[in-house]
Amino acid sequence: MSENKSVANKKLIFPHTYAFLFSILLVAWIATYFITPGEFQRETNKETGQTTVIEGTYRIIDSNPTHLFEVFKAIPLGMENAANIIFYIFIVGGVFGIIRATGVIEAAIDQLMVRMEGRERLLVPGFMFLFSIGGFSFGMAEETIIFVPIGIAVARAAGFDAVTGTAMVTLGAASGFIGGMLNPFTIGVAQEIAEVPLFSGFAFRLSVYVVILLFAMWYVARYAFKVKEKPSHSVIFDIEKKSANSTSIPPISDRHYLVISVVGTGLVINIYGVMKWEWFLTELTASFIIMGVAAGVVGRLSFYKTFDSFVEGAKAMTFGALMVGFARAIVIVLEEGHIIDTLIYSVAHLIEGLPQTYTAICMFLAQSFLSFFIPAGPAQAATTMPVMVPVSDLTGVSRQVAVLAFQYGDAITNSIIPTSSVLMGYLAVAGIPYERWVRFVWKLILGWMVIAVVALIIAVLIGLR
Repeated sequence: MSENKSVANKKLIFPHTYAFLFSILLVAWIATYFITPGEFQRETNKETGQTTVIEGTYRIIDSNPTHLFEVFKAIPLGMENAANIIFYIFIVGGVFGIIRATGVIEAAIDQLMVRMEGRERLLVPGFMFLFSIGGFSFGMAEETIIFVPIGIAVARAAGFDAVTGTAMVTLGAASGFIGGMLNPFTIGVAQEIAEVPLFSGFAFRLSVYVVILLFAMWYVARYAFKVKEKPSHSVIFDIEKKSANSTSIPPISDRHYLVISVVGTGLVINIYGVMKWEWFLTELTASFIIMGVAAGVVGRLSFYKTFDSFVEGAKAMTFGALMVGFARAIVIVLEEGHIIDTLIYSVAHLIEGLPQTYTAICMFLAQSFLSFFIPAGPAQAATTMPVMVPVSDLTGVSRQVAVLAFQYGDAITNSIIPTSSVLMGYLAVAGIPYERWVRFVWKLILGWMVIAVVALIIAVLIGLR
């Protein structure tokens, strides 16, 4: 009996995360030999600087398969192209190393858990709702990385695991990102290209957002309390045991309150900077450095201890930070083989001629598929919407529905596709292997996709404009 169980467990072993990504990289390389290369003409909007595909300009070009050596070159090129995200991860890890060294996280969590005693069921929905606001208002994605350690610490203090803590933050933000009512980076770009009023369809998106968020809250809470009741239900049970911290928690002090004030002020400035000053990763990274140094000063750490803690925190991010470069390398190989445009053209061509509801669903599935190759929402909008909009005009599907199909296809898949730099980034911070995350999240993704399909059908039937 035990022997059969041992054999079964061996069959469930997943490859190393880097081996998995490298395998996908090799598949992308082989595909450049078999998929016909092609390209669209593109034009740049002088006012916005956005480069978009010119519909009807697709043409087949000479075969240009990627050589094997170029595959290995794509890895350092991927590191270079994703440098802003990679260094953002390192800096965030370093800053949290400083903040942790002050003892404020443990002390604040201990205080929180005392006040939340008997009301742990409010933690998951509370966290998820809070972060969903950032998701639908300013497209909170990369910014979630800084909050993941806090979510994990709170979850563990409540008897949950690191997966729950990560999900409370990232899937909360993802729920808002899927709703996207005021997201300028995806909805704003897509609606501008589709030439529909900016942020129109707000009420419909809000309704779908509520359903998406409630389903995610139920899903994560259900998992969390299963783990609390029986820790072996955790998908990272073996890792979680090693991460258990039995050290005593110091009481919260005035010094800790000063650190909390510095961090809170820094995060508010970051949010304001993203929304009002158009900050992105470079500005956010600089802001976090300031936040870290200030936290070290008010936390009464010596300069040596401050920067030693920074290095230790950054060191912990190495596994996942470099993973981001591997993920970006896959896209580079596809681009150099000139097969991304062929994939876009083929998918769009298959959609033509279907009934309106089927067309909307196929658009959604097509966007979900393409998001694997173009994981950045604004880039996917700029690349695919000029193709999808004419298709929607030909089939009678409104352009607003075409935008919805893009919105849901892009946003839902971001929480599971290995080419997503954001996903790989927060998994790195959490120390969760990619394959374990997939084991946890795939049913949620499937549920979100069903909700999206139903929403698209309703949108077509009511003639959403």
